[in-house]
Amino acid sequence: MAGFKDNFGDRAQASARAKQAVLQRFQARPGPDDPVMQEKEAARQAVLAAREVRTAKRQALRDAEAAREAEAVAARLLEQKAREAEAAKAAAEEAARKRAAEAEQKRARDERYAARKQRQAKRR
Repeated sequence: MAGFKDNFGDRAQASARAKQAVLQRFQARPGPDDPVMQEKEAARQAVLAAREVRTAKRQALRDAEAAREAEAVAARLLEQKAREAEAAKAAAEEAARKRAAEAEQKRARDERYAARKQRQAKRR
């Protein structure tokens, strides 16, 4: 019957072999000065640069769109202010006409009143 103590040596050797294999794989990797790694790094840098260019273009488009929208809003506000000014002018003119009409009505009423008073004074 094989127990825990019988297999320990086998398991320790297997673990040591696995650690050695990992170490060999790590040591076999190319270093940073290897031409293949330099090529990969150059490609990675090119991708990053292209991404930055695309991001900058998108941001420029967003900024231009925001500027166009701001310009459109400003134009609409100017048009609205012009319409409000025109409406205020029309309202002021209407109020002036209304005051003139009321003044004319008052003058006519006062004339009628004065004429009636004169007629009443002649009757006495």
